[in-house]
Amino acid sequence: MTTPTLAITYGDVVAAHDRIREAAHRTPVLTSRTADAMTGASLFFKAENFQRMGAFKFRGAYNAISQFTADQRRGGVLAFSSGNHAQAIALSARELGVPAVILMPKDAPQMKIDATRGYGAEVILFDRYTEDREVLAKRLADERGMTLIPPYDHPHVMAGQGTAAKELIEDAGELDMLLVCVGGGGLLSGCAVAARALNPNIEIYGVEPEAGNDGQQSLRKGEIVHIDTPRTIADGAQTQHLGQYTFPVIRALADDILTVTDDELVKTMTFFASRMKIVVEPTGCLAAAAALQGKVDVRGKRVGVILSGGNVDLARFAKLTLGETV
Repeated sequence: MTTPTLAITYGDVVAAHDRIREAAHRTPVLTSRTADAMTGASLFFKAENFQRMGAFKFRGAYNAISQFTADQRRGGVLAFSSGNHAQAIALSARELGVPAVILMPKDAPQMKIDATRGYGAEVILFDRYTEDREVLAKRLADERGMTLIPPYDHPHVMAGQGTAAKELIEDAGELDMLLVCVGGGGLLSGCAVAARALNPNIEIYGVEPEAGNDGQQSLRKGEIVHIDTPRTIADGAQTQHLGQYTFPVIRALADDILTVTDDELVKTMTFFASRMKIVVEPTGCLAAAAALQGKVDVRGKRVGVILSGGNVDLARFAKLTLGETV
């Protein structure tokens, strides 16, 4: 049986790291004695909530747009996103002098919509429950002559996201396990490529919302499973399926995909705020929740955890952590 050719290699991740080095932050790796005591592990949190625009998405967006041709730069970039990819594309486009149009769901966090506009992008709203964002985006890109950069299913995006795991392992040292949140699989696929290259025997787990476990179903079935838009507080993981590029990488390199509940995400958000004094959005807590809420056995292991972002409306954050209905 021949091994399938994957969309990206570790060389692509290294090249992406060189490409974004001057623009992206090398985010800190945080530790917590309390978290270690709770889990019996040594946890290393890659704090992408401190990345530019507040999430890992800046890495992939900048890597993708920076490789545009002169004609593509003039035509501009179009993207669809619930928020973090939107902000990442808008900020990267502004930095690189490229016009940007972003399709965002009407129920996306207002702070993410406002931030995307604040970075200079034109925002067009749609209903994520009744309209197909991919169909809308392709039509609009064709009409306007823009280049579409999807939020996860693009080799340049995937390679850029993988730089987070590259930095984590370089800074924390060899790891036994890596936990990464999963929406469409861009972060997990990129990080899996980097982690396998640097630590061949590492265990790699994706973590997604229990209400939207399309990735888990896909791995079990051996093909991409499509689901309805999941209703979860992890808005960045309200995807309906993994990507044509991301799924083969995940299938080849990840050990499994785990799930956590919204209640477990709230507990994890509360832990970070109360014990580590940082704000992590619900989606950003997915990987950490798997470790902190006992969804995977981490005892005695050195575990890398990607905290994917911190873009959450503070009023909503307060309601969630105080146990109020949102």
